[in-house]
Amino acid sequence: MDSTEPTIIEVALNGGSTKRRNPNVPRDPDEITRDALACLDVGAAIVHAHNRDFSVTGQAAADAYLAAWEPVLSERPDTLWYPTTAGGTTDEQRLGHFPLIAARVPLRIGVVDPGSTNLGWPGADGLPQGVVYSNDYDHIRAGFELCERLRLGPSLAIYEPGFLRTTQSWITAGRMPQGAMVKLYFGGPYGMFGKSPGCSFGLPPTLAALDAYLELVAGTGLPWSVSVWGGDLMDTPVARAAVERGGHLHVGLEEHSGDTTPTNVDLVRAAVDLVESCGRRPATVAETVELLDLP
Repeated sequence: MDSTEPTIIEVALNGGSTKRRNPNVPRDPDEITRDALACLDVGAAIVHAHNRDFSVTGQAAADAYLAAWEPVLSERPDTLWYPTTAGGTTDEQRLGHFPLIAARVPLRIGVVDPGSTNLGWPGADGLPQGVVYSNDYDHIRAGFELCERLRLGPSLAIYEPGFLRTTQSWITAGRMPQGAMVKLYFGGPYGMFGKSPGCSFGLPPTLAALDAYLELVAGTGLPWSVSVWGGDLMDTPVARAAVERGGHLHVGLEEHSGDTTPTNVDLVRAAVDLVESCGRRPATVAETVELLDLP
C-alpha cells in the first residue's frame, strides 16, 4: 500500500444529538466554532454541522449557520464545511438558506439525501416507532439542481441500498454534479436517534454489508466514506476495511452512540490513528478538494 495515499476524515459535529445524550455535543454557535477549529487542527478535512433549531428556514437559518461559520472561515478561509436541509415541506423551505449562505461565505459542498426510509426507536412494547424520512424524486431533483446551480459538490447520504440505485440513475443520465461523494451509512445498535438499542435501519456494520454497498458503488467512479449511526465506527470491522480498500471515514457526535461520551476531537483523533495504522495519512484540505474534484 502506498504510504503517501491520503484518506479524507469528515466530522459531523452534532446533528440531532443532544447534551443529554452526550454533554460534549456542540449546539450553540460558539460551541460549533470551537469544535470545528479543534477538529480541523487534529486532522479533519471536512466539517458538517446542524443549527440548534431544525425548524428555522430561509434567512433565519442562514444567519444561524453564519454565526458559527463566519468565525471559522475568518481564521481558516479554506475550510470545507456544509450545512444540512432545513425544516418544512417545500424546496424553498428546505434549501432556501443555501444560496443565502453562499452569497456571504465560501461554500463548496452541498447535501442530497437520495431516498426515503423509516427511522425510529423501540416503543414501550419493544416494537419500532418513529418517523418516515421522506425525500421524493422531486426533492432529490431539487437538491441536485441546487448543487449544479451553486457549483457545490453533493454529499450523498446513503441510508439504504436503494439510495445508491437512485444515485446510479443520475450518473447514468449524465446529470451528477461535479464533486459528489457517497457516504455509506451503516445502522448501529442504537439506530439513528441513539435513544436505546433495539431499533436500527439499513445494513449493519459488517464486512458482508460493506461488500454489498461497494458492489453498487463499483463503476460510479465516486469517492466513498463509511460511518456508523447509533454506534461507534471504530468498534466495527468496517472502519479498517474501508481505509484498506481506499475509502474514507465519517465520524462525529451526530452519529456516535453508546456507553461512552467522547468529544468530536476524540473521535477525529481515533480516526487519524486508524488511518496511520493502515499506512496512510489524513488528507489535507487541498488534497480533499482534489480527491472529490470539487468545483
